[in-house]
Amino acid sequence: MLGKTYDSQTCSIARALEVIGERWSPLIVRDALFARATRYSDFQRSLGIATNVLKARLDGLVEAGIMRRHPYSGQSELYEYVLTEKGRALAPVLVALGEWGDEWATDGEPPMIYTHAGCGAEIELQTTCARCGRLDDPVEIESRFRDRTIGAP
Repeated sequence: MLGKTYDSQTCSIARALEVIGERWSPLIVRDALFARATRYSDFQRSLGIATNVLKARLDGLVEAGIMRRHPYSGQSELYEYVLTEKGRALAPVLVALGEWGDEWATDGEPPMIYTHAGCGAEIELQTTCARCGRLDDPVEIESRFRDRTIGAP
């Protein structure tokens, strides 16, 4: 989708960007997740995206297994686009991106608040250590290949 591949990158972030890194794709998934958009016209109206670009992005999300397409009426050319489990799993990623945007790319109050439908409380994402439960500063996060630390000789 990016028009550039990261074949030389051994990194799941690069692989994920190959699938959802084009600027419209996360917004389409956002609208499907949080606005419950399913129809082509819903996405087009919400995003104001060119129809040819929208078609290409929806086709790419279907091809990647993030959405599935099925007719929503007797007319075979009218489809609904529904998130798959793989697509719904992007919710925490988008919330985290939104939290970052609220902190670093928004002037004033955050434009969106994400809440738990079950109780109404605000959603809060946290990164914690699986063993001790702590992570005081992102600088404490290290990255390594399964067999060595990144940057090690």
